[in-house]
Amino acid sequence: MPQPLRIDLDRSSPVPLYHQVAQTLQAAIDDGRLVPGELLENEISLANRLGISRPTARQALRELVDKGQLVRRRGAGTHVAPATIRRPVDLTSLYDDLSKSGKSPTTEVLEHEVVPASPEVAAALGLAEGTDVLRVRRLRRADDEPLALLTNFLPMAIAPTRAELEAEGLYDCLRARGVKPQVARQRIGARAATAAEARALDETPRAALLTMERTAFDESGAAVEFGQHIYRASRYSFETTLFAR
Repeated sequence: MPQPLRIDLDRSSPVPLYHQVAQTLQAAIDDGRLVPGELLENEISLANRLGISRPTARQALRELVDKGQLVRRRGAGTHVAPATIRRPVDLTSLYDDLSKSGKSPTTEVLEHEVVPASPEVAAALGLAEGTDVLRVRRLRRADDEPLALLTNFLPMAIAPTRAELEAEGLYDCLRARGVKPQVARQRIGARAATAAEARALDETPRAALLTMERTAFDESGAAVEFGQHIYRASRYSFETTLFAR
């Protein structure tokens, strides 16, 4: 373990001691003195070193765990959480956004099969119910860490191959076919992970997930893909800019 972080406490301050500790740790994470994945000293060591009670040390660490800045796992200790990936709410692919942010995206295609369109899929893509569509389910990683499970439905006329989807992002595959997504209808939400999703994303059972459902349309207004995606809330967030009207 690296040299413990220096933490100076002002015991005459009205700011609670646990919050002073948490603020110092947060500042060290923000300025890079504590790096993602770094192991922190445990609460007993922290309490003894600073001359505070164990519950105070525990509360300081819990404050940052609750904010997603620290990760605590049984038997592995408390570590600085990996940096959260922030994605603008634009009509872009996750693959493109990860590449532009300096991450190394990789894709594992879990499913690539032709299925009859369900009522929901048919309505989204503007097709007759039961029409053959391609269903693709992918696990997207960033720097070898699981980040998202992506399920997409596409008309067969523009369906990419499994090999193409393993090498490129979906929108790159569509553009290679002369299809240019221009506008999308999108809905963002949240829910708890199922047991299978938690295993696939290396999360704890019932961990918080962000959800995103999107239908993208080309220049003519034809639907080109319908996606149902889930993301690790501990590693991922959406960002948008708002303007007054």
